[in-house]
Formats: sequence, structure tokens, C-alpha cells
Amino acid sequence: MSGTLYGIGVGPGDPDLLTVKAVKTIAACPVLAFPAPETGASLARMIADPHVPPGKIELPIRLPIDIERHPAQDAYDAGAVALARELDAGRDVALLCLGDPLFYGSFMYLQARLATRHRVVAIPGVTSFAASAALAGHAVAARGDSLAVVPATLDDEEISRRIEAHDSLVFLKLGRHFARVKALLGSAGLTEAALYVERAGQPGERLLALRDAAFDVAPYFSLVLVHRRGRAWR
Repeated sequence: MSGTLYGIGVGPGDPDLLTVKAVKTIAACPVLAFPAPETGASLARMIADPHVPPGKIELPIRLPIDIERHPAQDAYDAGAVALARELDAGRDVALLCLGDPLFYGSFMYLQARLATRHRVVAIPGVTSFAASAALAGHAVAARGDSLAVVPATLDDEEISRRIEAHDSLVFLKLGRHFARVKALLGSAGLTEAALYVERAGQPGERLLALRDAAFDVAPYFSLVLVHRRGRAWR
């Protein structure tokens, strides 16, 4: 009988944010898979480490880490082959995923390749914006508010349209686009309502009012939270 692939959200960085279900599933699966850069250690594996018992078959899935690229099809193809080999042998696989497996994650590309032949189950995880909102004490949305999660890689016109259309926004994938996001929020009169969060749940986490973020390039693990009313409960 074929094994089951479990896509397990490990959250944004704090090992204590893994769910009970995630921890139980990691313990139960004989194979532990995780995304890893082409060279170096896997952040997802480091986050989960306190919950990984000894004796696992460990399977790194090497993927290019570059937020400006489309999914690296060859790498996902190779990863799916490696996972299928374990599943075909009847072994369940716990595949660690940063944040939530179905929220801007690499898991969805592997799921698409494997779900036609194998049982695939997603176990939700805490998203980066949920952890950032908790760190900031920032209520994301209330009552009839609309919420948009906006990749900063979009063009200025599209970002401005989404700013205008929504009460609450989360900006991801800031990188070299951070200066543009700051300028667009300034043009919309929302600078004072915005917060910058970096590495939420990880060592070196940082929270700033957007007006105090005096730099133009942000690291990969960063985002901006903004609410049109400044506070959702107003």
C-alpha cells in the first residue's frame, strides 16, 4: 500500500507555534522531508528540530530560494520523484513547510505532482502575517473589513488598486520592492497606519512603525501590515 504525504506547516520560526497535530504527525512518519536551499541548511528543519525524534529517514528537497523566480519546475519534478520513491515503498512522509503549506508555499507544487497517485494531506500552520500581527498586537480585520495579501512584486498600478480596494492589507515579498511599497502607502496617506515586521518568531525579530523603517531593501522574512482605520476596532 502506498504511503501518505503530509504537508506540515511549521510556522514562521518559533518551534512552539507548531500545532499538536503537526508534532504528532512528525513523530508518526518514518520519513522526514523538508525544503532546503541548493546549498546550506533548511530553516524548516531547524524550526521543527525540537519535535523530531531520532531514527527518521531524512530527505532534503533542494530548491532554489529566489522570490523573483517562477517555480523551478525541474527542482519540483526531482523532489516529487524522490518523495514518490518513499511513498511507493509504503512509507508515510512528513514534508515540512514554512508557515502554512497552502499559503505561498512550495508544497503546492509537489502536491500537484503527487496527488493523482498518492494520498496527500495538508496540516495547517501559523502564517507569517498571523505571527507578525500577534507580535505587533495588531488586529488584522474586524466586522465587514476586507483583507488583501499583496505581493510587492506587482506593478505600481496594481498595488495602488488593491490599496484603494481594501480595508486591511499585508504586503509580502518586499525585497528590493520595499521602497516602492513605502512610497505607494505614503501616496495613499497610510504611512502612519503601517507597521514593518521582520523575522517574526525567529531570532532577531524586529517590529517598526513603517515611518521608522529608513531603508529601501528588506530581507526575505519581512512584511508590512496596514489597516485603513489605523486600528481595526475603530
